[in-house]
Amino acid sequence: MYRREKEARVADLHEKFKGVKAAILTDFTGLNVEQINQLRQRLKKSAVEYRVVKNTILRRASEKTDMELLAEYFTGPNAIALAYEDPMEPAKILTEFSKEQPALEVKAGMVEGRVLAPDGIRALASLPSKEFLIANLLALLTVVPTRLLQVLNNPMLSLVCILDGVKGAKEKG
Repeated sequence: MYRREKEARVADLHEKFKGVKAAILTDFTGLNVEQINQLRQRLKKSAVEYRVVKNTILRRASEKTDMELLAEYFTGPNAIALAYEDPMEPAKILTEFSKEQPALEVKAGMVEGRVLAPDGIRALASLPSKEFLIANLLALLTVVPTRLLQVLNNPMLSLVCILDGVKGAKEKG
């Protein structure tokens, strides 16, 4: 690779690292091309970019970004998953894929400025999705007023039942 090409790659990655919400480093040794392509397709469906990058390019591109926190993991063969929207998606997909293909090793990750070890990435992957949490919150927000209304209506309902019983007793007797 020529020097200009390397500089262009470094500049491109540097810009991507500035806008990334999550990045996860993996060691793909032991996976064949077909398996890596399957992983790339899964990640691409969730708007996650997955690329194999040389460590020197990673080091240079990560300078003055949050990705510098991962510099100690830039050893051996590395592929990096970059998420620009949902930081949980790459963790979920990579964790699931590593269960299917144990050769894929999740090394470390960076989520919104915090470094996560492989255990932290698995914990992140086990969390419910944002949509699920929002749906639960909305359900809770609708339940509280409904229950309050039922509690407020209970005394009136009891009074109506008593009056109806008195009316029925007067009609009989």
